[in-house]
Amino acid sequence: MKNLKSFAKAAFLFIFGFTFNLSTFAQCETWINSPDKDHLEEEHVLYRQYVKQEQYDQAFKHWKNVYEAAPAADGQRSFHYSDGRKIYMYKYKNETDEAKKKEYAAIILKLYDQQIECYPKEATLALGLKAFDMFYSLRSPYSELLKVLEKAVESGGNNASYVIFQPYATVVVNMFAKEQMDKLQARSIYKKLNEIADYNIENNKKYGDRYKQAKAAMNGTFAAIENNIFDCAYFKEKLEPDYRADPDNWDLIKQIYNRLVAQKCPESDPLVSELKKKYDVLVSEENEKRMAEFNENNPGAHAKSLYDEGKFGEAIEEYKRAIAQERAKEDEVDREQLGNYYFAMASIEFRKLKKYNSARGYARKAAGYRPDWGKPFMLIADMYAATSSSCGKEAWDKQMAVLAALDKYAYAKSIDPSLSEEASEKIHKYSNFKPDKEDGFMRKVSAGQTVKVGCWIGETVKVRFK
Repeated sequence: MKNLKSFAKAAFLFIFGFTFNLSTFAQCETWINSPDKDHLEEEHVLYRQYVKQEQYDQAFKHWKNVYEAAPAADGQRSFHYSDGRKIYMYKYKNETDEAKKKEYAAIILKLYDQQIECYPKEATLALGLKAFDMFYSLRSPYSELLKVLEKAVESGGNNASYVIFQPYATVVVNMFAKEQMDKLQARSIYKKLNEIADYNIENNKKYGDRYKQAKAAMNGTFAAIENNIFDCAYFKEKLEPDYRADPDNWDLIKQIYNRLVAQKCPESDPLVSELKKKYDVLVSEENEKRMAEFNENNPGAHAKSLYDEGKFGEAIEEYKRAIAQERAKEDEVDREQLGNYYFAMASIEFRKLKKYNSARGYARKAAGYRPDWGKPFMLIADMYAATSSSCGKEAWDKQMAVLAALDKYAYAKSIDPSLSEEASEKIHKYSNFKPDKEDGFMRKVSAGQTVKVGCWIGETVKVRFK
């Protein structure tokens, strides 16, 4: 019984091995020893003419005949596989039935596998093209595409085609984002592809430029996960040569410094420290430039800044520029804003520069832009009250200045109810400084009589007594 089992097992292995070899042999069959050699060669020439003219429907029947009989042609050329893929890719792209498209896609991939099997010297090129078609045309699942890409790199090494760079980068970024690939694998693929690219850029005279372009596009895709798969040391090694080559390029300094900081490179690192010093200068200069541009375009805001810095004369000049800028808008001029500017100038002239005449002039202009605004009159009243003690030599003259102030407080209150409380308080406060009736009697001035206030005020007031 034992011998019988051994015999059966041996027979199975023989049959299986024969079947496998036959399958391999069949897909690599040539027309060299075929009794139909002449006919197959004719079919080959005929279908190839159609393929060259992109008449794939006419080519198909003739290609099928020669492919089924001699898939490997004469053993010296792989056209039956590559041309078959062209024909089936044409069918795939023009087919609307999804089941048929899936069938054609499988045939295309099978033809790649057969070419690789029968023409192993073409494996690197074929694997690259297979990955290219799977990515750009067949939209194959990334898990399947990844296996082909890995084989392409394994088979080709530094000779791996540049056409796999972009598909490979896209697959890695996608799978890493979905946590289907860890950072070590992603980093390894990134480094390997860049090594292949750099080798060919340096040594491949024919296609070096294409590897360079493909590398740039690939790394542009990898940039989406670069920060996640590499550490500070990697970015220093990558970016420092660019900085050393152009150490005064401010845009480059800013870019590299920000990248290293984002990668948590310590400020104590010599390169980071060197970049930071230049970056700080850059930021300072940039801020100054931006502030100068802002101030140029926004004189009103600049005037306020100058005021806060205690530069009152300069603030006045900027407010004048702001007014000119606003007036230039003509039909779109903002009258309320103009009023605000004039009021700000009046406040500075009065409270900081003690220029009462010009302060009153600006206040009146402010009021002219906003008829129901009482603040300019409150400001004029404050000026009168503040200078009343120096208005004239006699008490009567000073008291007339107070009456002028009271008139302005009362007027501000009458046109602007929001100031009622503040104006009333000041009216109450300064009413104590009205003249006595006896002073009026001595001067032969009665209540209600108008008199002119002296000093700079020059207003006319009606006399009221305590």
